[in-house]
Amino acid sequence: MSERIFNFSAGPAVLPESVLRAAQEAIWNLADSGIGVLEHSHRGPEFTKVIEEAEANCRELASIPDDYAVLFLQGGASLQFAMLAMNLLPSGATADYVNTGSWSKKAIAEAKKLGTVHVAGTSEDEGFGYIPGNDAIRWSNAPAYVHYTSNNTIAGTQWHRDLPAPSAVPVVCDASSDIFSRPIDVSKYGLIYAGAQKNLGPSGVTLVIIRKDLAERAPDTLPTMLQYRTHIKEGSLFNTPPTFGVFMIGEVFKWLKSQGGLAGVQKHNEAKAKIIYDAVEASPMFRGTARPDSRSLMNICFRGPDEDTEKRFLAAAKEARLSGLKGHRSVGGMRASIYNAFPAAGCTALANLIASFR
Repeated sequence: MSERIFNFSAGPAVLPESVLRAAQEAIWNLADSGIGVLEHSHRGPEFTKVIEEAEANCRELASIPDDYAVLFLQGGASLQFAMLAMNLLPSGATADYVNTGSWSKKAIAEAKKLGTVHVAGTSEDEGFGYIPGNDAIRWSNAPAYVHYTSNNTIAGTQWHRDLPAPSAVPVVCDASSDIFSRPIDVSKYGLIYAGAQKNLGPSGVTLVIIRKDLAERAPDTLPTMLQYRTHIKEGSLFNTPPTFGVFMIGEVFKWLKSQGGLAGVQKHNEAKAKIIYDAVEASPMFRGTARPDSRSLMNICFRGPDEDTEKRFLAAAKEARLSGLKGHRSVGGMRASIYNAFPAAGCTALANLIASFR
C-alpha cells in the first residue's frame, strides 16, 4: 500500500509528486553543486539561476507583460492586506472592497487601519454562499483601487467573471487559493497577490505581481521593507528570501507547463470538481453550500443532515484514507480542497464514499 493518502487539506496543501521528488534531491545536492538548496547563499550563482528561472516560467505561464514586476515575498496574504493599502491608498483617498468571505473581511479590516474603505458589494446576507452580481456592486467616486478575493476557501465560492471595475481604476486581487488554476489576463490588474501554500508551493513565500508604475505611489516615509519598489529594484533579493520556497515554486511552474499550461490545468480542475459536485447533487443525504453559479473549483463545501452524520462521514473518510475533509471551524460541514496538484483519483474516491455512505 502506498505511504501517501489523499490530502484534501485547504492549505498547506498537496504538491505534485514530481516536485516533491525534485525537492528531495535538491535538499541534498542542488544541480550537482555538492550543496543542498537549503544551504546555498541567496547571492550565489546556483540560487540566482533558481530565482531567475522561477520568474521566467511565471511570466511565460501567465503571459505577464514587461511593465509588471514578479516578486517573491514573505508574510503571506495577511501582510499584503496591509502592505497594499500602505502603498496604494493615499491620504484622503478611498479604497473599494467587495466582501465575499472571511479573507475579504480581514483585508477590509487591515485597510481600515490605514485609510477610508468603502464596501462596494457583499454576500454576507447569505453566509457568503454566492458571488454578488454586477448590479449589486456600487463603487465609490474615484476609488484609489478596487479589491476582491477571487476564491473563497471557507464558503466554497469563486468568481467566474471579471470584476466590473470602474475604468482606469487599478484592480487588486487576492488570488491566494486559485492562483494559476486557470488562465488569467494580468493586464487587467494593477496587483495580484497569493500565498503559495495552496496552488504554488509550500508556506512561507508569497507571489506578488504588480504593475511597476503603481509601486511609485508609495510615500517615502514607509519602512523600506514595506515598499514594493524596494523589492522591485532588488529583484526580490533586498534581504534573504525564502530560498527553499522559491525553489519549490519554480518546480511547480515547470510542472504546470508540463500539464499544458494554465489552459490545460483549468480543464483538469473542471473535470475533477465535476466528479465531486455530481456526487453531492445525486446524494439524498448531502447538499452543497454554494450557489451553483458561484461554486469554487478549488474548495467544494457540503453539509449532511446533521452534525452527527457529518462526524460519522468524516470518520468513514479517515478510514478510507481521505484526509483533511473537515470544514472550516467557523462553518462546520465538509470541505474538499482539490487544488491543481490534487489527483483525479482522489476525487473519484470521495465521490464513491459520498454515494455509498449510509
